[in-house]
Order: sequence, then structure tokens, then C-alpha cells
Amino acid sequence: MCTVSKELAALRRPGLLVDAAAHGAMQYERRRDLRRMLRAAIPATPRAALEKLIPIEAALERRRQTADKTYSFARHVDILVALLAEARAFRQA
Repeated sequence: MCTVSKELAALRRPGLLVDAAAHGAMQYERRRDLRRMLRAAIPATPRAALEKLIPIEAALERRRQTADKTYSFARHVDILVALLAEARAFRQA
């Protein structure tokens, strides 16, 4: 199993975050959403996108767990939406 797959399999997040992200993933459009979420150019492949999204999500999770004042629930959901959708595309490839 590759590193990206292992990291995805190890993710454990609160149900509210996962439910919100799963709902948002149904509306996800890679070209429209990924640039805004990554705040950079769109990666060529789902794997490349996941390699950028996983550390962003991990940082957000650390902020959530420590009640950091800079934590944004909306941003966390956005990143999880992209992560779920890109993971789905990664598995299908």
C-alpha cells in the first residue's frame, strides 16, 4: 500500500466533520473548487492533489484539537471535501 493510501486509511475525524464533507463532496467540481482550496494551481493528478491536501488537513486537525484561535471549521470542511473527492478519484485510477 502506498503512503497516500496509508495516510487516508489512518484518518479518523469527528462525525460532524465527515458528514459535512461527504455532503459537500457530492457537489465537488475539481476545476472550480481545488484551486480555491489549495490556493495554488490545480495538481495534474488526484495523487498529487492528495499529497498537497493531506498536510493541510493535518495542520487543521492539530488546530482543531488544540482549540487554536486560527482554526476554521469551514476551511476544514472544504479541505475534507476535496480530500474525499480526490481520494475517490485516486482509488478509481
